[in-house]
Amino acid sequence: MSDLQTLKGVFRWQAAFCRKSGSPISALVMERLSDDINAAPPYGLLLAPWLDSSSEAVFADAVAMRMLGAFHSLVLSHQAQTLASIYASDPEAIDPRELSAALTRAASDHMEVMASFLASPPQTNEVARCLALVGGFLTVAQETRLPLRCLELGASAGLNMNWDRFGYAFGGGARWGDGRSPVQLCGDWDGANPPLPSVHVAERAACDQNPIDVTDMSEALKLQSFVWVGQSLRLERIRAAIAVKRETGGVPDRADAADWAQAHVHPKAGVATVVYHSVFLQYPPEPIQRRIVAAIEAAGAAATPDAPVAWLSMEIDPKATAGPMEVLLTQWPGGARRLLAHAHPHGATVRWRA
Repeated sequence: MSDLQTLKGVFRWQAAFCRKSGSPISALVMERLSDDINAAPPYGLLLAPWLDSSSEAVFADAVAMRMLGAFHSLVLSHQAQTLASIYASDPEAIDPRELSAALTRAASDHMEVMASFLASPPQTNEVARCLALVGGFLTVAQETRLPLRCLELGASAGLNMNWDRFGYAFGGGARWGDGRSPVQLCGDWDGANPPLPSVHVAERAACDQNPIDVTDMSEALKLQSFVWVGQSLRLERIRAAIAVKRETGGVPDRADAADWAQAHVHPKAGVATVVYHSVFLQYPPEPIQRRIVAAIEAAGAAATPDAPVAWLSMEIDPKATAGPMEVLLTQWPGGARRLLAHAHPHGATVRWRA
């Protein structure tokens, strides 16, 4: 028997998280959906794959994020004018009944768009996460004194492959990177600053199961759709990063992350190989996660002082899933693992702990 209560519960949880994270309209959308979804069209058809799923499966598949992205896409592409006008309103003035009606109408009128978003995991490139990751890259460059070979897993459009082409502001006015870049990252930084050496990226590559080519306008729109409603600074930032990506070119390889890691993550003489990912490892099934970890650790075991390997990640702390992300760095030879920072999921705050 179909169990809508699981979906409703996950959507209510997502509503609370959106509100806490500064997107009250996204929270309202989730609240409306938690009340409105039923087994009838349009929601019964769109959500059919999860009607009998556990809450763990619904969370793992990020169903709520898929729904938010689908509706935002319709607004950004000017296909749902009534919903767009509500999204542009003061959240305090939104009539829940009008929002429910607009959401249902938009989903009914654009089932193909909605279904396309629900068919695959969210595609996100939260560029501000680079503010948390950059300290890891700088640490590896400082400690190895070698050029970097940067390999990203789950890269989506590959916007964060260009991390060294952005500008950064740390505590006390310290800066690093390209001060003329359209992407300037200056979140709330707490703690000591990371090392600030000059860095040469000798090689960069990435993979994703469904990579996005931002030279395709519809694909670029999809990427923007996963930015939560009302978070204009995030939207401006991702648009700036898309512009940088269009200048530098390149699309991540279309590949399974475990297969790609086994083929690409290995020591290389004369460079420090850095494999990295952010808010990614929670999505692949556990067998794939284990293969990814095994491939990275095998590369680490083969590392030498002239061909070091580093693993840089920004992921959920499994002991505190509702808390900030952990930024971890493991380096070989040796395999020393350390906590560099705690960070907001969208990079708004970084607590440097190294």
